[in-house]
Amino acid sequence: MKKTSFAFAMCSILGIAALPLAAFADEGDKKSQSAALDNFSIWVGAYRASNDTNLTAHTNVGNSSAGLKFEDDLGFAKKKTVPRARFDFLIGAHQGFSFDYYEINRSRSMDWTAGANVLGTELTANAQAKAKLDFTFGSAAYKWWFGEGDDVFGLGLGAAYYKVHGSLSASGNLNDETASASTSGGTNAWAPNLQLGWRHAFNDQWRMYFNASGVKKNGGDLNGHIIDAALGVEWYPWRNVGVGAEYAYTRISLNKDKRYSNGDKLNLNLDMKLNGPAAYVRFRF
Repeated sequence: MKKTSFAFAMCSILGIAALPLAAFADEGDKKSQSAALDNFSIWVGAYRASNDTNLTAHTNVGNSSAGLKFEDDLGFAKKKTVPRARFDFLIGAHQGFSFDYYEINRSRSMDWTAGANVLGTELTANAQAKAKLDFTFGSAAYKWWFGEGDDVFGLGLGAAYYKVHGSLSASGNLNDETASASTSGGTNAWAPNLQLGWRHAFNDQWRMYFNASGVKKNGGDLNGHIIDAALGVEWYPWRNVGVGAEYAYTRISLNKDKRYSNGDKLNLNLDMKLNGPAAYVRFRF
């Protein structure tokens, strides 16, 4: 919760800082600015995503590998509501900044109880297990918008930060005998971010848009790629407040390489696919 609060606070601070820039845009820029763009806009909403998550491990010891499907093997829910926030602001009529932030926090708890009578003795066994997977993503990009009419096309270059943390714990008891074990780990990285966009204004109340972005990092302990795309519409029943609805797709494929002092190697691959509808409250100024 603290991480999410911090992210939204940063969005607010940067947004407030952007207001003077928009206010001081000269009249020539305002006249040439596309009707599909706003000087300043905030998106706050959620993404109702279908999840397909796989973790694969490969080691050079015996050239062995193993896979784990979170939804089938661990019972993770196949649908998850993911909160998301974006904001954009223009500097002049054709350039500006774009920010995006979301978190995917998933967990699953499992309990088992069994009893048996062995040679006249009643035995009772209990076991509990908890698995958790958290993914955090944030990006910032400088965007150029091309066009002055009802259609504009955007190109953005920036940086993205992502972090993965996972944990697994288990405990059990047989009558009065108890045992437990747990493991956890996390890693993070920065990577370059490329963004593409299209905006179309039907009129002052209705718009359509397409967003796409890609993150790719080669080398290092954590590498891989993240692809994000969304097609949506916006409706503004009021001048500064509206709603947006989109269908989004996200693909996260990350590799973590571990090398041990004895020469053994372990490669972990996290492959996560999300797709589904998203809804936002939109503020524009």
